[in-house]
Amino acid sequence: MPVEPSAPGRRRAGAMDVFGGEIRRRDLFPLLVLHLISQEPAYGNRLIEEIEAITDGVISVNPNTIYPLLRDLEGRGLIEGQWEHPDRRTRRFYSITATGRREYRRLVAELEPFLDSVIESVSLIKREIYGSPSRREGRR
Repeated sequence: MPVEPSAPGRRRAGAMDVFGGEIRRRDLFPLLVLHLISQEPAYGNRLIEEIEAITDGVISVNPNTIYPLLRDLEGRGLIEGQWEHPDRRTRRFYSITATGRREYRRLVAELEPFLDSVIESVSLIKREIYGSPSRREGRR
């Protein structure tokens, strides 16, 4: 998932594609989209903005990723889309279906141990490189 420039001042220094590969294979982005849509109907660009806001700009999803994902979720019956103005096909708002809610609950349960392992791994790497907070403070 390519990282795209965001609005000035929003991206933290050193932002990169930290959630590619395994994270995508583990259904994190479908889970995140289902989560956001379960809260309120949303359209593609709004979801892109929400994901960037949630991650403080560390993850930037581009339209070439979100729109195929939305079409896939809709094709699987997990979400349904409605045009804001059907005669003009402006924005397509997506809402979660009953099947989507069941899949959302399944993914929430399935992914939590994986996310915990990612958090633990990153913490171990940070501790290995930078030491504990008390050691860092002692180096000053």
